[in-house]
Amino acid sequence: MANILVVDDELGIRDLLSEILNDEGHQVELAENAAQARAARARTRPDLVLLDIWMPDTDGVTLLKEWSSSGLLTMPVIMMSGHATIDTAVEATKIGAMAFLEKPITLQKLLKAVEQGLTKTAARKPVTLNAAMHPLDLTVEAAMTGGSLPAPVDLGPQATQSFLLEKPLRDARDEFEKAYFEFHLAKEGGSMTRVAEKTGLERTHLYRKLKQLGVDLTRGKRGA
Repeated sequence: MANILVVDDELGIRDLLSEILNDEGHQVELAENAAQARAARARTRPDLVLLDIWMPDTDGVTLLKEWSSSGLLTMPVIMMSGHATIDTAVEATKIGAMAFLEKPITLQKLLKAVEQGLTKTAARKPVTLNAAMHPLDLTVEAAMTGGSLPAPVDLGPQATQSFLLEKPLRDARDEFEKAYFEFHLAKEGGSMTRVAEKTGLERTHLYRKLKQLGVDLTRGKRGA
């Protein structure tokens, strides 16, 4: 799970990005202007920042310059805008932005950029064994460093779920699918991307399916 700061003056954009990133198991901090972004940067030390360019008080490029010149650009920053020119995007990249996303932001481009940014963050951090890591990561690290193996992961009652067959087919199928997805969400630490890969569903379709089945998307999140 990563700590991601989303900076955008549009409430709808903040809510949408927060929902998507929360579904991926990340901790999300929101800021609607540069002043709030500065405070959040100092308070939470984010692993990644999604930064809008056009904001009412201080624009994103200026804030990026500020962080860069003061030695605070220690995390990947992904710039966002629906009106920026190519020159603006190039300028932000030269200052230190990792990527530029044009609004409206597609789900695929967002997740790809975030994944690439967090990969860079992880590369700069020393590897440590802690409870926030995925069980598979812990097993690999234990093998490499001589540490102890992690305790078995509790996947909840869905791991041993039984079903009543004296039901209409549709009800029985929905009940099974709900338990199936809850099992994989718990197993994959709440990562929608991993669950999509495991189940063979496109991520947007998977998200709609989980909503339809009434699956609690917060249950399997890491650190929950």
